[in-house]
Amino acid sequence: MKRHIPNLITCLNILTGAAGIVTVAVKQDPSLALPFILLAGVFDFFDGLAARMLRVQSDIGKELDSLADVISFGMLPAAALVIGLSQRITSGIFDFRELPFWALIGLLIVPFSALRLAKFNLATDQSDEFKGLPTPANAILIGAFLYTSLGFVSAGFLIGLTLLSCFLLVSNIPMLAFKFKTMQWQGNEAKYVLLLILLVGLILLQQAFLPFVIPTYILVSIVGNYLVRKGAFREQ
Repeated sequence: MKRHIPNLITCLNILTGAAGIVTVAVKQDPSLALPFILLAGVFDFFDGLAARMLRVQSDIGKELDSLADVISFGMLPAAALVIGLSQRITSGIFDFRELPFWALIGLLIVPFSALRLAKFNLATDQSDEFKGLPTPANAILIGAFLYTSLGFVSAGFLIGLTLLSCFLLVSNIPMLAFKFKTMQWQGNEAKYVLLLILLVGLILLQQAFLPFVIPTYILVSIVGNYLVRKGAFREQ
């Protein structure tokens, strides 16, 4: 029985992503994507944790997890982007059943997320750090902007955000992975600095800081890895 628990949690991730897509589409409100993305992220964290604690990791669980991520962290933010863009593009020249053609650029998040996951599944060097922006982080980045800044960002900004996200997903930029081998400061400097910045930002700015959570993560990852290479930080 216990071997099915992680896959059950993963299925909850899938259901959450699907429910988010339907809700965003029916309500025509891209800002509603973020709560579903965050809830899916919780399930995504606990399915892996449950598999490790119960010692029931399996190939089917790995494949199911990737399929869940494509839905919750690929299709859901893409659907939110398409709707957000369609609400800002008024030109009817390229309309397809009343959906502005350029709004479909948001769908690029889906194949690039799938490619990111395929690369991760085949990688052998991403246990202590990620190469490229993880799909949950990318979904949070998009969802946070749509949730807090929907009335203030332009279609051009959202298109730029989409293209930047696609690049970050498949890039080889080293990103921090929150896998603590020990809780000591030494060897975890960048992770603790990131957590401190995020905590202070959320306390001081609250909801307004949400769009800056993932950019902060990216910046600290880049700077932290640079300092490690320079010898300022000691690798674990």
